[in-house]
Amino acid sequence: MKITITADLLDGMVLAILERQDYYGYALTQEMQKAISISESTMYPVLRRLNQGGYLTTYQQSYQGRNRRYYRITRKGEQHLSRVRKLWNDYKESLDRVFNASDKGEEQ
Repeated sequence: MKITITADLLDGMVLAILERQDYYGYALTQEMQKAISISESTMYPVLRRLNQGGYLTTYQQSYQGRNRRYYRITRKGEQHLSRVRKLWNDYKESLDRVFNASDKGEEQ
């Protein structure tokens, strides 16, 4: 069984990773795959959406004679990440109350 990942959660995960450091697309996909199953064909539309929304900026850097497009979180992206983290924490706490209620003998 797979749990569906929403666009908001994908956005938050990408922004959280880019908060730590800049990445080029393939490396960012590899980093995301440590947590969820995601393909490059799914990742690039997410990156385009975040870039168009002003949450990311891009720059080119040469590597072995080719240019790589790197992604960097913007101030607007940091603010959006903060909102997504709050929503995630509220959602997670609400689910934890449901899933863990029987562990503690709590009534609903």
